[in-house]
Amino acid sequence: MKKQLLAVAVTALAAGCAFAQAGDTLAKIKSSGSVTLGVRESSGLGYTLGNGKYVGFHTEMGERVLADIQKQLGLPKLEVKYQPVTSQNRIPLVQNGTVDIECGSTTNNLARQKDVAFAVTTYVEEVRIAVNAKSGINGIKDLNGKTLVTTTGTTSVQTLRKNKRADGLTFKEVMGKDHADSFLMLETGRADAFIMDGSILAANISKSKNPGDYKIVGEVLSVEPIACMLRKDDPAFKKAVDDSIKRQIADGSLGKLYDKWFLQPIPPANVKIGLPLSDATKDAWANPNDKPMESYEVK
Repeated sequence: MKKQLLAVAVTALAAGCAFAQAGDTLAKIKSSGSVTLGVRESSGLGYTLGNGKYVGFHTEMGERVLADIQKQLGLPKLEVKYQPVTSQNRIPLVQNGTVDIECGSTTNNLARQKDVAFAVTTYVEEVRIAVNAKSGINGIKDLNGKTLVTTTGTTSVQTLRKNKRADGLTFKEVMGKDHADSFLMLETGRADAFIMDGSILAANISKSKNPGDYKIVGEVLSVEPIACMLRKDDPAFKKAVDDSIKRQIADGSLGKLYDKWFLQPIPPANVKIGLPLSDATKDAWANPNDKPMESYEVK
């Protein structure tokens, strides 16, 4: 009987520890000596070079965050595991513990805040329109009767439909499974325009066979704060992540990182994306916050 009670107690204790660690990412990292970073394969802020190598502005920033957390926890070594995520699965993978921190290209909005938490904003995105340079399309009014592509599971889908209603436009919507697939539809003529974050459009154009064949046109469709995504109700981990990002802003290293990935030639083709730091992103760095998209207005 005592052995049975002891077994029950041990099981309960283990379950309690597991439950505690589910809401305590720092404890999970410290006990396991590893952490899983959610990364993107074809985003403007992070992408793959193949063979398990992930690079980009947000990817490298996330690695620096984890290096700071390693120091905070006093770990001699921290294994960083890279988990590619898509627009569709990124939130569930953070929620279920597969991914500890996702630094891809995720918009912080009120709907998502019900499921996950966000670190302070590290990039303020503008949703734009990319087209073939010879298309004659110069803005949203020229999209009437056209075929538009955007990526499944992104906020650009809602932006597209909102503008459709507001402007009385009629157009066909097609969805790419990821950003590379969406751009391929534009490249092959299956879509007349690709609606997406400006950084993603610029990155895909820069990596295309003939970058001069494409251009970003027209008005800004929406302004969206991009941030690393974390599990909800884990204030200690959020503070550790936020503190690292604020440190990177204050010492100028985040600005240098931005210059490296947006203003200098980048792999694999060593082409410049050419996106100067926007006033909105400068403001987010000057006043670190985790305000959702709904707090921003298109001017």
